[in-house]
Amino acid sequence: MANPNLASSSNCYANNASVSLTSTSPTQLVSNAASSGKVFVLDAITVANIDTNNAVNVTVTFYRTADNSGTAYELASTVSVPANSAVIVVDKAQGVTLLEAQSIYVTAGAASKLKVNASWKELS
Repeated sequence: MANPNLASSSNCYANNASVSLTSTSPTQLVSNAASSGKVFVLDAITVANIDTNNAVNVTVTFYRTADNSGTAYELASTVSVPANSAVIVVDKAQGVTLLEAQSIYVTAGAASKLKVNASWKELS
């Protein structure tokens, strides 16, 4: 796992991912593979609660591995997302960056109630 040198970066691609959290197990949102030669600069992570009556908790976790092994570093821990609302967990002002072999996972407090959207730039 190397930290890519962006001084010679020639590519910048926009990317996004959306996941429905259908269980209360950690679900991968974004992963930067080992030896990808890329850096991901996250612009946004938004969590929407589609339940019309109840708030649902969410935890968004950063890992220094491409999977959810090792130490978890919470970007948001057990945050209540109000019914029929959304919470912005990451925006451009935070500057969250994924180097090679790093990832973001999301865990819902209730199954099939939360939808998560992420957008980022891939630099290589």
